[in-house]
Amino acid sequence: MLGASLRRLRESRGLTREAAGFHIRASESKISRMELGRVGFKTRDVEDLLTLYGVLDDAERRSLLEMVREANTPGWWHKYGDVLPGWFNTYVGLEEAASVIRTYEVQFVPGLLQTTSYARTVVQLGYPDDSAQDIERRVHLRMQRQERFTRKDGPRLWAVIDEAALKRPIGGPATMREQLHHLLEVATLPNITIQVMPFRFGMHAAEGGAFSILRFPESDLSDVVYVEQLWGALYLDKREDVDPYLTAMEQLCVESTTPGGTAEILGELLREI
Repeated sequence: MLGASLRRLRESRGLTREAAGFHIRASESKISRMELGRVGFKTRDVEDLLTLYGVLDDAERRSLLEMVREANTPGWWHKYGDVLPGWFNTYVGLEEAASVIRTYEVQFVPGLLQTTSYARTVVQLGYPDDSAQDIERRVHLRMQRQERFTRKDGPRLWAVIDEAALKRPIGGPATMREQLHHLLEVATLPNITIQVMPFRFGMHAAEGGAFSILRFPESDLSDVVYVEQLWGALYLDKREDVDPYLTAMEQLCVESTTPGGTAEILGELLREI
């Protein structure tokens, strides 16, 4: 999370991205991309920024410069670069670093909770022109992302799923039956909470659509809100941008089912298939 640390240091000195960019002979947009982790880091640039930000302690500088090497080391997901959009590559990296992910989904079961057959159907819908091999690579990537969340010591995943997503027939009855059983199973894991936003609540706090909030173990790093669009995504980390989503998520959790209510709805849906 080198980018977030650099942003925090810059803001603590009251410097704009434009001023920081000028100092390292770069544009404001490059500083923005660095702080969001969307571009590689050059040791010289980081050294110059640390000096500008008043980081003169040798130990602190070494620690941050070590993060340059780590940030530039490709993650396991980079081997899927041929099928992984650049804008989503950033998200997977943030997901790997997060200690808590809270997500609200309207259209589909969240990707981190999908079965293989359900995921395959969703990917085929999204990439109808892809080869069978590329489809399978996308599905395998999604399944691999799930692995750390289903371990007992894994990060916390808290998902609120709109009832519409659970009633939408994806892949046919057998696929939906398997998917609903899977949700019942993973909901029993200590680090996974699943709630359902029932139809009976009508309008609610997140009518704007799906979003995720990622929280990190480092207390000085801000939450990141991820909002996916058709061919891109928004990454929000400023307090004034994040707070409305936190409020909406809290309201969703209050209005959605309890874990017991979730199991009841999933059971009813299974009986309807």
